Amino acid sequence: MCRHVGYLGPPRSPVDAVFDAPHSLLRQTYAPRDMRGGGVVNADGFGLGWYDAGPEPVRYRRPVPLWSDHDLPRLARSVHSGAFVAAVRNGTTGMPSGEGACAPFTGGRWLFSHNGMVRGWPDSLAALAGKLPVTDLMTLEAPTDSAVLWALLRERLEAGEDPAGAVADLIAQVERAAPGSRLNFLLTDGTVLVATAWTHALSVRVEGEAVLVASEPLDDAPGWSAVPDRHLVRAEHGAVEVIPLNADRSVP
Repeated sequence: MCRHVGYLGPPRSPVDAVFDAPHSLLRQTYAPRDMRGGGVVNADGFGLGWYDAGPEPVRYRRPVPLWSDHDLPRLARSVHSGAFVAAVRNGTTGMPSGEGACAPFTGGRWLFSHNGMVRGWPDSLAALAGKLPVTDLMTLEAPTDSAVLWALLRERLEAGEDPAGAVADLIAQVERAAPGSRLNFLLTDGTVLVATAWTHALSVRVEGEAVLVASEPLDDAPGWSAVPDRHLVRAEHGAVEVIPLNADRSVP
């Protein structure tokens, strides 16, 4: 399974979360503590997205292991942003590789990452994906479960749905179509952050108005809390809610 980390709060550099922390995303790439049945090495690409002067995010992705990129540490150190998402990929067997398959995915002002897999892919998602406009399917960045999930979620967001409700409803639909899927989502537009724990690990840390969510705690310092399975985290303006999810109920 993949690993990801997201931040929302006062401007800060992503370099600590991605590279410098004792259990940074870089370390989780090759020495994760809690993969829950997934592969150990996340070497199939990485991505970092953040917000600069405009409303739409800036993104840097490569289809290579995070440890092999010599430009990103310096780039990450130069960035100071109020929100960012970083992810490393361990591609599911049979899924294509390449930069387009690496999170975070973007659309308008949003950044999105999926840590997990859809059971029974692609047949299990065919009915849901079939409701999307044909042009959306033809312009997917990659023919992967994560890219299709992002297309389904993006359609809801563009229709004006509340982000937490849109995420919860999509997870419920996918779980009914593909039971046993791993659906840890991470979504932000720079003002709100939504993350889910659905059959995979997720932790959250709150320090004043700063909120960090990560597949695993970035260090052993106090303040990290494990998010219970089948729960959603919503953070906005320093306020954090942890909300139970239910596959039988579309909206939390």
